[in-house]
Amino acid sequence: MSDLNALMARAEALLARLEGLLPPQLQAPDWSAAHAFRYRRRRGAAVLEPVRHAATIQLDALQEIDAQKERLVRNLAQFVAGRGANNVLLSGARGTGKSSLVKAALNAFAPQGLRLIEVDKADLVDLPDLVDLVAERSERFILFCDDLSFDEGESGYKVLKSVLDGSISQLSDNLLIVATSNRRHLLPEQMRDNLAARHDANGELHPGEAIEEKVSLSERFGLWISFYPFSQDEYLAVVAQWLAHFGLDAAAIEAARGEALVWALERGSRSGRVAWQFARDHVGRIQP
Repeated sequence: MSDLNALMARAEALLARLEGLLPPQLQAPDWSAAHAFRYRRRRGAAVLEPVRHAATIQLDALQEIDAQKERLVRNLAQFVAGRGANNVLLSGARGTGKSSLVKAALNAFAPQGLRLIEVDKADLVDLPDLVDLVAERSERFILFCDDLSFDEGESGYKVLKSVLDGSISQLSDNLLIVATSNRRHLLPEQMRDNLAARHDANGELHPGEAIEEKVSLSERFGLWISFYPFSQDEYLAVVAQWLAHFGLDAAAIEAARGEALVWALERGSRSGRVAWQFARDHVGRIQP
């Protein structure tokens, strides 16, 4: 009997040592400390850090994306009101306002209890833990994945796909997943993936299993919002809006049009990001 007691004592001591080596469980932060939080791993431990200096951009500051703005705002209005809403994928041309729109929408709905948790794709394997952490909270949460795309075989892909639709454990009613990406299907598409495509007797094209797998993740987002490259007029309108924001009058804004076009030509892109960068540079150069 004494040998058994000694064995049990040794086993308990070993378990205690092993528990000390395990990373601590994710702890809830002070939810009143901020409207936005970042999920990070520090020395193996998962933490939710409040974003003390979150972006202050407002919806009115985003120009030439009115249709996209209306669709996201409507979906979030339903969500914060406790009505049906969809997980969102914002995809398309770089620099056209995808991430800025999410940040501006957070600022608009934060007074109504909306909160945001930003998660890197490498940490999506911990998504079920985050779902459990916020499930009983009264606030409404966006789980935000910025610039999301996957390479072949990344573990976060399967976890996200499962949580969005298909797992026995589903998202709580107070959590939406919102992702931005330059890719609609989130995975690279290879020429070889199309080799398995076939035609049926009526000549209809049916994609192969590889293609079906790659589109299956994006299809689990209930709301797709697409962004497109700006035309020259749209780009100049955004330039004018930002120059006015920095205090330039109409004559100064008109005089800057040529420089704004050259700036975009040098970067090979006309977008809201390029317009913002030009406006900052231009105003910085002409200010006394």
